[in-house]
Amino acid sequence: MRPFSPIHATDEEVPVAPRGPRLPLDPLLTLAVVGLGICSVVTLRASTRNLIPASPGYYYTRQVVYLAIGLVLMLVLSRIDYSHLRRFKAFIYGALLLSILAVLGAGHSSNGAQRAISLPFFSFQASEIGKVLLIVSLAALLVERARRLHERDTTVRVILAALIPAMFVIAQPDLGSGMVYMVIAYMLLVIAGTSWRQLAALAALVAVALAFVLVAAPAVGVNVLKPYQVERLTAFLHPTSNPQKQGYQQQESKIAIGSGEKTGVRSSSGGQIADGYVPESNTDFIFAAVGEQYGFVGASIVLLLFGLLLSRTLRILVMSKDLFGSLIAAGVAAMLMFQVFVNVGMTIGIMPITGVTLPLMSYGGSSVITILLAVGLLQSIYVQGRTAAATKGRVPR
Repeated sequence: MRPFSPIHATDEEVPVAPRGPRLPLDPLLTLAVVGLGICSVVTLRASTRNLIPASPGYYYTRQVVYLAIGLVLMLVLSRIDYSHLRRFKAFIYGALLLSILAVLGAGHSSNGAQRAISLPFFSFQASEIGKVLLIVSLAALLVERARRLHERDTTVRVILAALIPAMFVIAQPDLGSGMVYMVIAYMLLVIAGTSWRQLAALAALVAVALAFVLVAAPAVGVNVLKPYQVERLTAFLHPTSNPQKQGYQQQESKIAIGSGEKTGVRSSSGGQIADGYVPESNTDFIFAAVGEQYGFVGASIVLLLFGLLLSRTLRILVMSKDLFGSLIAAGVAAMLMFQVFVNVGMTIGIMPITGVTLPLMSYGGSSVITILLAVGLLQSIYVQGRTAAATKGRVPR
């Protein structure tokens, strides 16, 4: 009887099958999304019960509905092959511009800004949904010009395609979303392989533009930005010079986060958040609510979940089956990283107040649904990438 010896066949003779069951979604990405959603609801429930005394559950119950709708849309989008979206590039970009212009024409004003259209259940904020539309349309544009990525004309087209909606958004005014649009465009150019000279020139142009808007233009009596916008952008540089006005929000936010210490002050009867000393603590400054209510431990959990979300986004960027998927993932990564860094930074006083929301944490239907649509695209890229790898006998983890 001959001893058993394994037979090594070639790929043509015996195709290699992927080991283990194929998961329909990236489990770690899903875990991060669900975890952040739970953190959002828990934080809103603890911090907003005094905002509307007649309806203490107003904010967190609506946030649950927004998260549920967003998760359903995420699942639907994950079942669609994202590569088909390339054919609708012009339609997607047109929808982006029309939605923003519709807000300028028919939106309602709140706190001096005209950013949303009132719908029966929530306010539709086109600048939020526009982030995903811009990512897809710019990614399709770059793929279309894949053989001309190093040309200056390609860089100009991408920047102009992002600058046009960004200027309309800034006019609402929504400076934060306009900044996100330009960061998305820059990151896509980086991932596409644009010449470092062109990237450096763009960075220098941004620096010159900021100097002109914030220093040179006001010196000669030309105000590109509204005075309160300039004050909000520069208040973090001198927070104690006027703590009752421009620096008030950040000062109170830092006090709230500091008072949380290790495990937080979970009391609805007192504190900076419960007593209403931190404006917009349910939206732009929700991280201050996390810090006060749940302390260093709670803030660390939230940041770790964001770290997991971003790491899986970058992993999906690498495992994408094509350039289009990698560019979409890069755009989503840029949006998430910029918003998390700026939002957390402004609550602790190291970044200017720009109105950028904290993804999946801040209250709001448009913001929550936008992020979950972006995650749905990531899940689609993940599924398609695993399917493509399975045909080669290797399934990325």
